[in-house]
Amino acid sequence: MTQELQENDRAPDFELADAEGTVHRLSDYRGQPVVLVFYPMDFSGVCTEEHSCVLDVMPRLNQLEAQVLGISVDHKHAHKAFAAANGIEYPLLSDFQPRGAVGALYGAFDEEAGFNRRWTFIVDPDGRISHIQRNQVGEVPDMDEIVEAVEEAT
Repeated sequence: MTQELQENDRAPDFELADAEGTVHRLSDYRGQPVVLVFYPMDFSGVCTEEHSCVLDVMPRLNQLEAQVLGISVDHKHAHKAFAAANGIEYPLLSDFQPRGAVGALYGAFDEEAGFNRRWTFIVDPDGRISHIQRNQVGEVPDMDEIVEAVEEAT
């Protein structure tokens, strides 16, 4: 059963590998804001547009020393191809096995659909959730709102 986290909750720690097999733990980024971008799947139209929007605000997020982590149930090989095709340099983490386990920790995994919902969590430098943006699967996130939330978290 999944839980639905709220602002001010402690962000559950996790361990996921990126396209290169490098393991990332949320706790590795303690001391800086983290943007957790849960999304349904690589190469879908809306997901491609979403990541394009993230890339558009990366200079602002970099100035704020925020770490962006994309998380979907896709295999690391799909992440590698998706990142290369779209110029994505931040880690795309594979919530592949067991499918959606980290998404479930955050309440973002849709068991019926078999993928993570399009939800974005801002984790403050102390490891607490400071903002949540819950978007519909076909809706591109409001990146200005995300950047503002990161600014407030620092």
